Formats: sequence, structure tokens, C-alpha cells
Amino acid sequence: MRLPSFIYPLLAAAATVTAEPPPHPSPSPREAALDTLLAERESLKALDAAVAEARKNGVSEQAILEARFLYHVDRREDEAIAAMLPEFLKHRDGFKLEDSAIFGVKEDWLAVIEYVQAIAALGNNDKNAFKQHITEAFWLSPRQAAAFAPHIERLRLEEAMRSVKIDFQTKFSSVVADGEVALESLVAGGKAVLLHFWSPWSRECEAAMPDFLATAATLTANGIAVASLIPGDTEKILPDARLMIGKNTGQVNGAWLVDSGKSPIARDLRVQNLPTMVLISSEGKVLFNGDPTDDAFWEALTRINPSIHRPGSPRDDDE
Repeated sequence: MRLPSFIYPLLAAAATVTAEPPPHPSPSPREAALDTLLAERESLKALDAAVAEARKNGVSEQAILEARFLYHVDRREDEAIAAMLPEFLKHRDGFKLEDSAIFGVKEDWLAVIEYVQAIAALGNNDKNAFKQHITEAFWLSPRQAAAFAPHIERLRLEEAMRSVKIDFQTKFSSVVADGEVALESLVAGGKAVLLHFWSPWSRECEAAMPDFLATAATLTANGIAVASLIPGDTEKILPDARLMIGKNTGQVNGAWLVDSGKSPIARDLRVQNLPTMVLISSEGKVLFNGDPTDDAFWEALTRINPSIHRPGSPRDDDE
């Protein structure tokens, strides 16, 4: 049976041990319904229709639960994953390997149940329960460690950011002009400031630039300042940064700055990946720190200004 590709690395190890039978020209109605269910990612309505068809053709409730779980994992819907906990607990002891659509061993199934409990604990701000369940998930299925680690990192980052307060008097060199720019001159009575950490040497940043420019235009139109910072530990990056900015002349919003090489603000904010968005309140507190595609970023913006709406991706218009 063909398994779908996953956004999260979760279950990747389990999938590799699930033997794929040789292709045959006419799969049974049950196999076809299960294939469709496992591959469905379009919408919850489409998933429900695939579930109904799977039940009609005799797919087990265990396999349906696994497929629904993958749907929400691929879409990074932690709340929906946590809401599935009662169903996972109900099926915990009745797991049948022969009914599984994705698992090669029972321990991987049990690890996922611990993972779901950890996600639920994270949503309830129960750090001790989260640590307990995520540790057990590691113990049961070390091969899935790459799926569990991001949640641990996110929790630690959120805890660290609670004690951070940005000094708006901090000054940065400009990428496109002479002189320095202080953060306080950008905020200037605004509601918040977005720090966009990027590099012209990053393919991810280059690919995300159209989305960032659309985001920057939306935020500046709604009273939120935007400052983009490149690493300041080498001057060799400046020409390439100016070149990339120049390619987007007319679309550029906000300030384009160079982080300090000796005492970088990126270090204080624990920026480890590029691009990274850090939303700072007018009081200097961190409201969001993470990946630009994270829904939590837009949730934080909406709390500042309910009229802010996520713009459509310019890349979608080009397709």
C-alpha cells in the first residue's frame, strides 16, 4: 500500500518497515478506499467523505483513526490532534498489527498515543505531563525522535522568551543607507514591531521572500513596524543582501538592517533558523518567535489588531 508523504517526520521510521506489496492493476474496493483516505489532505469535508467511503468498504476503525491522525499531523493542527486523545486511549489496548495502515510494530503505535497525550498536555500548559509523555514516546520509538523534538524546543523557547525584554534604543546599521537606525524610531508609537531574520545566502529565505513582502505590506498598513535583519558577523553578505532587496524594488517595506556582530539580538532571541519572525510588543516583550508559516504568528497579530488578515501567497498567483 502506498503511504503518503508527511510534512512532519512523525511515523517516517514506521513507514519504512511497512512492506509495500507489488503493484496490481485492480485493487479491491477496500484497498482503493484506504489509499484515498491515507492520501486525503484537501479539507476536513473531503476527509469525512473519505472516512465514510472507507467504512462502507470495510476499513477498520483503527486504520481510519491512523489516517485521520496523519491528516492533522500533515496540516500541523495540534488542537485537532489533542482532541483525538479519547479515541486513541479507547483503541490503545485493542491494537491489531494486521489492521494497521502505517505501523510496523506495536511500540510505534504506543509512542504515537504518548505523543498525542503530550500534545494535549502542551495545550493545557501542563509542563510536567508533557515531559512525562514525550519522554515515554522517545523510549517507545527512538526512530521518531525527530518528530518529538520540535515540541520540546518550542516549549523551551517560549519559556526563555518570557524573560526577554527588547531595548528599543538598540541601534543597527542600515543595509541600504549610511548611518544607524534605532528600533525606537521604527516603533514610533506603533502597536508592535516585527523582526524578520533572514539571509540572502539562504534558499529558504529566497523562496519565502515574496510571502514576507506581502506580510510586511499588510503589517505596515496596520500600524506594525517591520525590520529585517541579516547576520552581522561578515561584511561579505552585504552586496548579496542589497542585490536581493534591489530585485524587489517597489515592494519593499520597513527597515533593512544588519545585526550586531559582537552582541547580536538574534542570540538574545535564540534565532537558530532562517527565516525567523519575532513579534515584539510596544513594551519590548516577545509575543511570537518562530517560523513565518506558523499559524500562531497570525494569531498573535490578530490579538494586537483584529483587522489584520493573512494575505494570500503571491506564489499561488504565479502557479
